[in-house]
Amino acid sequence: MPELRKDPIIGRWVIISTERGKRPGDFPPVEAASRGGFCPFDSGNEDKTPPEVFAFREVDTEPNTPGWRVRVVPNKFPALMIEGPMVRRGEGVFDKMSGIGAHEVVIETPDHGTSLCELAVDHVADVAKAFIHRINDLKQDERFRYILVFKNHGEQAGASLEHPHTQLIATPIVPKRVAEELRGSEQHYSLKERCVFCDILHQELEDGVRLVTENEGFASVTPFASRFPFETWVLPKWHTARFEDMSDSQVLLLADMLKDTLYRLRCALNAPPYNFIIHTAPCQESDLLYYHWHIEIIPKLTKVAGFEWGTGFYINPTLPEEAARYLREAGRDAAHVGENPCPSH
Repeated sequence: MPELRKDPIIGRWVIISTERGKRPGDFPPVEAASRGGFCPFDSGNEDKTPPEVFAFREVDTEPNTPGWRVRVVPNKFPALMIEGPMVRRGEGVFDKMSGIGAHEVVIETPDHGTSLCELAVDHVADVAKAFIHRINDLKQDERFRYILVFKNHGEQAGASLEHPHTQLIATPIVPKRVAEELRGSEQHYSLKERCVFCDILHQELEDGVRLVTENEGFASVTPFASRFPFETWVLPKWHTARFEDMSDSQVLLLADMLKDTLYRLRCALNAPPYNFIIHTAPCQESDLLYYHWHIEIIPKLTKVAGFEWGTGFYINPTLPEEAARYLREAGRDAAHVGENPCPSH
């Protein structure tokens, strides 16, 4: 029988449609259409992108030349522009402001055909360190209120280029989705004097039914009120509001957990397209006792249609507990991530 589940953070309801219960094999594989041809992110094409703003590179190599491991460049077609004054004004009942912000691309590897979960743990750690470096640099600009890091993997997830990359956008306002999380978290803390994410994490580690995997510093879980089939969150086990506050040792633990989780999703779901989003505290906030940064990973297995748009509800055809079980089994089946027994996208 279907059931409604309430998200404990923002109060959103979802429908877990057990009548439609879907397992990994029930989702048809998505054929990755190779675009082939020229790629501006490939090594040797550095002059085809805007000049790099940060890179991990081999010793004695010059900026904007081959020899890089991770490279960050401004987006050639930015959603927001860094130049210009911040202007806010109204038109009657309507409000608008100038499109100030920053839009950058983190090119994760020179290897066009290697996905993030196939990279070595220390390489994934370098990708995360590039995120941290750019967040810390951009948040010095007082015009920026929030910096969002997100990945679109696969054409159906919104990726316009096949080459492995992540994007970073700084905005002059706190996004609605993040603001809802902040309000819900603060309400929980005001009532119970505890972080809601810490409470969730404690319960998931204790119960184990929605736990996918864990290491010393992080846990990967399928949320109780998952909006989408096989939606998975990665959370630090210690309370921390800001992604960019991690130490190098913590970044390595995150890299291990993110690689492992993405690999399990690839194995269980035949290399699906997916998005991941890093939810962290706004730029100008000090360390918040009530907020907890995390990564949300959303495989693109179903479509959002009229009911969802009309109600704000989501219909999820896969029990989160079942999804977690399949992902745990996918890890056991793979046995060793480095052997790459699963399909590539």
